[in-house]
Amino acid sequence: MPQRNIPPALRAKLEQAAAKVMKNAHAPYSNFHVGAAILLTNGQIFTGCNVENASYGLTNCAERTAIFSAVAHMGPKIEIRAVAVTNDHGVACSPCGACRQVIYEFGPDAIVFFRGKRGPKQARISELLPEGFRLQ
Repeated sequence: MPQRNIPPALRAKLEQAAAKVMKNAHAPYSNFHVGAAILLTNGQIFTGCNVENASYGLTNCAERTAIFSAVAHMGPKIEIRAVAVTNDHGVACSPCGACRQVIYEFGPDAIVFFRGKRGPKQARISELLPEGFRLQ
């Protein structure tokens, strides 16, 4: 089971990684660049950005891009300890419903760092998605 708390220096490292990868976002339609960094329980960090498509439903969020990258490199047995999300507009931006379920699948005890209406926030994924499920 993941540790309950993330040290401030590690949180800052995740947030910096998310901000760096956000610059790679492909967001020609929304002009809303998002970056995400995930910390696995083994200590590895993976990043992802949003990738939009002219067929809007095919757009992929930053959080899922980071998670899918981790699975592509490590296999499906990854366990997420924490997720940091940022955007280039400095507005409230928590993971969407689809991302919440994918985070839960790979880290039902993960901590999520994001910007809320009044500044930085953190919440357990189980708080953001109270009825998340895994078929394991």
